[in-house]
Amino acid sequence: MTGSRRGKVWGLVARQAASRGGRVSAADACVAAVAAVEVTGAWLSAASGAAAAGHLMHVTDEVSERLADLQLTSGEGPCPDAGACGGPILVSDLSEAEAGRRWPVFAPAARQAGAAAIFAFPLRIGAIRAGVMGLYRDGAGPLSAVQFGDALIFADTATLLLLDSLDQAAGETGAGSGPGGQPSGLAVHRAEIDQATGMLTEQLGVGIADAFVRLRAYAYAHDRPLADLARDIVARRLRLGPDPGPSKDGQA
Repeated sequence: MTGSRRGKVWGLVARQAASRGGRVSAADACVAAVAAVEVTGAWLSAASGAAAAGHLMHVTDEVSERLADLQLTSGEGPCPDAGACGGPILVSDLSEAEAGRRWPVFAPAARQAGAAAIFAFPLRIGAIRAGVMGLYRDGAGPLSAVQFGDALIFADTATLLLLDSLDQAAGETGAGSGPGGQPSGLAVHRAEIDQATGMLTEQLGVGIADAFVRLRAYAYAHDRPLADLARDIVARRLRLGPDPGPSKDGQA
């Protein structure tokens, strides 16, 4: 039975790739999961390990992008927890008190963004952790046993395709796409965040990890998407000082 379900999932992923006329990628697993698991939207983040900050690889809609950005900026939410523990984090109702206690910043912001339930699945094979696949619904409610099983298979499929894309990084990608089928727009966002973090290491005299924490803290404090903030830093419209207080941050 499991074999036939896996075959069905692979078929759906391949069909999604064929519909866009590109090579099968982890992004196709993300898109195909939305209809198959009966959720509203999904996103895919890649990371080199449990403690690494994820890079957004694919989103299916604006709410998915907002949810991914909120978790990256605040450092809390189902996806960071799934990446850290290595197991699925299923939140069928973000309005419940437990969600608010666990993620006091993320839970209310996610509801305001349009999510009522979130299901996070780590992308892993054994000790290898490649990222997280997030699914959300605009209405509260748990996944059924069948939906949960299918979501696990989609996550496994995305993991294999993502790792394969890293091995094939020097090869060709689909038209208008970045590595792993990543849309070119998201690829630019990722590059800008990386570049802004690198610039902060020089400006603040700190390491990469501390520079990224500083970037996240500023984005959270000023309620700005991380990619937008990074773009201003790269363009030298904004320079962050060593003190996180507003008096030290300002226009370049």
